[in-house]
Amino acid sequence: MAGGVVHFELPADDENRAREFYSSVFGWGFQVMPEMEYSLAMTTPMDEQGRPAVTGSINGGLFRRGDLTAPVVTVDVEDIDAALEQIVAGGGSVHRGKMEVPGSGWNAYFKDTEGNVVGLWQNAVPEASAESAGNDLGA
Repeated sequence: MAGGVVHFELPADDENRAREFYSSVFGWGFQVMPEMEYSLAMTTPMDEQGRPAVTGSINGGLFRRGDLTAPVVTVDVEDIDAALEQIVAGGGSVHRGKMEVPGSGWNAYFKDTEGNVVGLWQNAVPEASAESAGNDLGA
């Protein structure tokens, strides 16, 4: 469903300390991705498709505090490029443009009219769907 909050991100001055805090207080698990200087935060079990198994729950991430200094919520969109255009037309601005997350989709950050940084997420089209779409077009 486009428009729903699907992810959160928390900045940290000390990622190890932050992971230990959230793990001990809430039981969250973390998948550290050192090549991206990022940790996936698992707040809820995942289903076979890699989505939260508990309705209404989301997972998130933890990153080194830098340009982003406050928590970020991420909104699901069908077309990230079109969403960024609408944001700019509505008085917002692009904070960081579209970036591919290989095998998963794309994300970007924007600033709303109040200066808040908010994330965008567009899922990648599953390969089976892309192949059948290509076949429908005679490819």
